[in-house]
Amino acid sequence: MAAATEPRPPLRLLETAIYVDDLAAAEAFYGGVLGLDVVTRAEGRHVFFRCGSGMLLVFDPARTAVPPAAGALPVPAHGATGPGHVCFAADAAALDGFLRHFAAAGIAVEADFRWPNGARSIYVRDPAGNSVEFAEPALWGFPG
Repeated sequence: MAAATEPRPPLRLLETAIYVDDLAAAEAFYGGVLGLDVVTRAEGRHVFFRCGSGMLLVFDPARTAVPPAAGALPVPAHGATGPGHVCFAADAAALDGFLRHFAAAGIAVEADFRWPNGARSIYVRDPAGNSVEFAEPALWGFPG
């Protein structure tokens, strides 16, 4: 019998999911304010955005908590309640641009600071109350 082998670690995060009660407001924020491209939407259930080489999945938690109907894709029911968190990578110039953009759009910045390793983060809230961070990749030791 062949010895079991350890699986290789995943290559990277492919998608991140957050949950909102108002998909139209989320689309206005992530698509309109942040400029992410909508890849697909299902009315009342989800809207998915492309962000670089990854995806931001925005779901209505009441709809994703329901098991799939017969014949639908067999994606397990899932969801979360309460505010979540997502962090977007941004360089120093982009962070300054986001600050100006948020001020012009009337979006309050909750925090703008440097971590002990020198990386900078800024935080805002999306319309559903999720914590949305923009951080220099050096925060986690990644090249900028």
